[in-house]
Amino acid sequence: MEFPPEAIDALAERMNARLAEPPAEIYARTFAELKPRTPIPHISVEFCRWANANSTIRLHEGRLEVRISDAFEDAPYEIQYSLANILLCKLFRKPIPNMDNQRYRRFLNGKDMRTSLQRMRQERGRKFISGPQGDAYDLAELFEEINFRFFHGLMAKPALGWSRQASRQTLGHYDPSHHAIILSKLLDRPEVPRIIVEYVMYHEMLHLRFPVDHRGARRCVHTKEFKQAEKQFPSLKLAKELIKKL
Repeated sequence: MEFPPEAIDALAERMNARLAEPPAEIYARTFAELKPRTPIPHISVEFCRWANANSTIRLHEGRLEVRISDAFEDAPYEIQYSLANILLCKLFRKPIPNMDNQRYRRFLNGKDMRTSLQRMRQERGRKFISGPQGDAYDLAELFEEINFRFFHGLMAKPALGWSRQASRQTLGHYDPSHHAIILSKLLDRPEVPRIIVEYVMYHEMLHLRFPVDHRGARRCVHTKEFKQAEKQFPSLKLAKELIKKL
């Protein structure tokens, strides 16, 4: 069930009417709501200078230790409350309330937050980029060829490189924070058919052409336009069948 944005905003306004609580008190109150018969442990909440929006929680030797990205340090009270509820529900393996999940996702997908997170990744994140020349394939050559075949040569070239590990789960990815396309080292072998490497490169280039679509609490990576454009790749079915055999 998805709550309408008006209902979420109305509840947020009511919650903002409360006096602001220190983060540790938010977690103490939420803990008491979830585990009313359990004594509240000592709680520590730390905001960390991370390059992403990650948060961690653990119950260790009677202490509840929470570490949160400093991207949330100035977040509205209702976001802090929802995040506390989400983390504690995960810790105790309880269902996460839809209202909290939607409110949190809407906040993350907001334009201001996305801009802030991208800036944090650029400033704090480390990105290994090997360079385009591999043992079997040159990504710069592949990019230019596909650029002219499908994009009229108009796409600006991002940073290109091979991954450190030969990943089978992720054959390629586009990192918008560092404007880089990285392909799995698994593909950089003479026995790997060129059509596979071309298809993976084309797929990642489509991410430049069709950015992620943020719709409220939803984040659509492969939009309808993306999928339609992907079908224009010749021998798409063959490329996918060959990938399954890797």
